[in-house]
Amino acid sequence: MNVQLQSHALGRGPRFASLPPLSLYIHVPWCVRKCPYCDFNSHEARGELPEQSYVKALIADLDQALPLVWGRRVYTIFFGGGTPSLMSAAAIDEILSAVRARVPLASDAEITLEANPGTFEAEKFAGYRAAGVNRLSIGIQSFDARHLKALGRIHDADQAHRAVGIAREHFDNFNLDLMYALPGQTPAQARSDIETALAYEPPHLSVYHLTIEPNTYFHRYPPSVPDDDTAAEMQDSVADVLKGGGYDHYETSAYARPGRRSRHNLNYWTFGDYLGIGAGAHSKLSFADRIVRQARYRQPREYMERALEGAAAQTDAPVAAAEIPFEFMMNALRLNDGFAVALFEERAGMPLTTVLPMLDEAERRGFIVRDHQRIAPTDLGRRFLNDLLQIFLPDPAHP
Repeated sequence: MNVQLQSHALGRGPRFASLPPLSLYIHVPWCVRKCPYCDFNSHEARGELPEQSYVKALIADLDQALPLVWGRRVYTIFFGGGTPSLMSAAAIDEILSAVRARVPLASDAEITLEANPGTFEAEKFAGYRAAGVNRLSIGIQSFDARHLKALGRIHDADQAHRAVGIAREHFDNFNLDLMYALPGQTPAQARSDIETALAYEPPHLSVYHLTIEPNTYFHRYPPSVPDDDTAAEMQDSVADVLKGGGYDHYETSAYARPGRRSRHNLNYWTFGDYLGIGAGAHSKLSFADRIVRQARYRQPREYMERALEGAAAQTDAPVAAAEIPFEFMMNALRLNDGFAVALFEERAGMPLTTVLPMLDEAERRGFIVRDHQRIAPTDLGRRFLNDLLQIFLPDPAHP
C-alpha cells in the first residue's frame, strides 16, 4: 500500500542547512573467479591485472570529482569489490597517498579493505597496514568445506582459518563476513560457523542470508536451499549466539563489539554522502538544494579509458524529491535502533511532515515505534522490512 507524499516533496526539492558526512568508496572489479551467488560488478581476472593502469584511472577519476566535494572532509574509505586484496600493497599505498594529497582526510579515518582468504599473504597484509588500511573485512562465508564448495569459493576451510589468524596479527579491527541458509546447510551447521568465528573474537561480524539474485548463476540454476522456516530458525540461532557473546545487533545483518560498529556502513545507513570511484562505483552527493547520484562505467577497460579521457561517470542525475523519503528509510530503517527524528530533516532536506501519513500507516501495521525523539522498526518491522519499506515508495501518479 502506497501512501501519497505531502505536497512539500512534490512541490520542490530538498534544502540543506549543512551537508552530511562524506565517505569515499573505491571499487576494485576483479576476482579470481565469479561466485555463483554474486551480483556485484565483478569480473574474473584473466592473466595479470592491469594494476598500474587502473591506479592511474582511479586517480584521474578522483581528480575529476574534486569540484563536487571541494573542501569537504572524508571520514571513511572503503576498498570494495570484486576482490581488492588482489591488488598489491604498493598499489593501495599509491591510491591512499593520492587521496591524502587531494582531500582533507580525518585524522582518525576508518580505512577498510575487503579481502578473500584465497588471496591472503602475510607479507601483503602487513603492507596494507603500513599503507594506512586500519580495518579488514574478510569474506569467510563459511568454515565448512562442503558449503564453501557449494558457494563456489576459491578458498577451503584451512585457508579461512589461516586468513583470520593473519588478520589478527596485523589488525586490531576486522570484520568477518558469514552467510547462512546455504545449500544443504542445517541449523546446527549454521550455528557452528558462528561459534567457530567467535573463537577468534572478531570485533565485527556481518551475517547474511543467502539471497538468490537476478543475473547470477544461482538464479539460472537454483540450488536447493533451506525453506523459509528453517532459515528463520537459523537467523534466530545466529542472533542468540552473538548476543550471548556480547555482540550488539545494530543493523539487519551487522553485529559489533562495543565501539566497533562499521563507521563507513553507518554513514550509508544514516543517509550520509559518499563519493564512489572505480568501475561501476556509485555516488550519492548532497548540495544546498539537491541530491545527486552518479554511476561509473561498469566494464573495467571502458572505465579506464573513460577516466583517463576525463569522463568516468556514465550517469549523473539529481534524485527526484518524491524518491528521497523512500531512499532515506531504505537505509535508516535497517538500523535496529532506528534514527533520531531530527536526522530526517537534516539528511533528507525536508520536514518530517512530508512522511507523516506513511509513518502513521507503518505504526498502524505494527512495523515501527516512535516518539518525539526517535523512530525505530519493531521486531515485526525488522522481520518484514520489505513490507515496511514499500509504504514509503513514491506514488507513481506523482513522479
